[in-house]
Amino acid sequence: MSPNGGQSNGDVPDLGPVPQRLTIDVETVCHLVAEQFPRWSQRPIKPVSNPGWDNFTFHLGDDMLVRLPSASEYALAVEKEHRWLPELGEQLPIPIPVPLGMGLPGAGYPFHWSVYGWLPGEAADRVTVIDPLGIAEDVSLFLEALQRIPATGGPRPGIHNWFRGATLRTYDSTARSALAELGDHIDVGLAAAAWDYALAARWDGADVWFHGDLAPGNLLLERGRLAAVIDFGTCGIGDPSCDFAIAWTLMTCSGRQLLRERLDVEDSTWARGRGWALWKSLRQLANALQDHDTPSEAEARLIIDAILDDYRATR
Repeated sequence: MSPNGGQSNGDVPDLGPVPQRLTIDVETVCHLVAEQFPRWSQRPIKPVSNPGWDNFTFHLGDDMLVRLPSASEYALAVEKEHRWLPELGEQLPIPIPVPLGMGLPGAGYPFHWSVYGWLPGEAADRVTVIDPLGIAEDVSLFLEALQRIPATGGPRPGIHNWFRGATLRTYDSTARSALAELGDHIDVGLAAAAWDYALAARWDGADVWFHGDLAPGNLLLERGRLAAVIDFGTCGIGDPSCDFAIAWTLMTCSGRQLLRERLDVEDSTWARGRGWALWKSLRQLANALQDHDTPSEAEARLIIDAILDDYRATR
């Protein structure tokens, strides 16, 4: 990869094969907690309702959780989170997860794992967002503060965060394979042009902190406003454009405009952010059509339509 993470045709990172996920049950988690954190062993343990993909998450009583990576690649983020989240959290205006303890392999489970405090809130989506401009303002304040934190010594893009913060070309093959599958479902020519435009938008800036997966499910709301930001497994320093995907995956047109104005996002960074959102939504739509997942298909179409409308305005 080029030193600044710019869009280079030459040295494109290799994502490698799809991670082989483990399965883990409550009994294993009980053993791990009892052996390594006996002071918490009497707390009830049960899976969370929406566990996610990269990690298995379990309630540990009412105010704590256990988070266990589901594959070796995801486990690379554990020590990073314990090193950096306390420092980042002190400088952010919105609560983020605070690690309370790092567990070791044991009870047949092979990776490091974490105990965190529980952060209340409801995952954001287009239904739960009742104040679109308020959410855009909250996200703007969060990103402004995150990008202002000194990047010295921070984790650079790598497998630990699936090369977020590096070149968008890392995802070129998956984006183009999705385009090939969607020929009868969207305006593939326009989508391909928008993707090419994003790839051509270079980044030559200084490293800044980014979250890396600022998806709706990682934004927790209370009373309609942003209450917490979770899941920093993909965080790092580099090109922050990946965080601007949220402008299309959650926000309205007016919210996008507010976000861009508040953060003074220049054209090339905005184009790359649109590219990150396009890659995600193309893959989401292709998977939804294959799985006959109507709600996911409808959501992906809404996002793609907004992306392509925004791209048209640049031509």
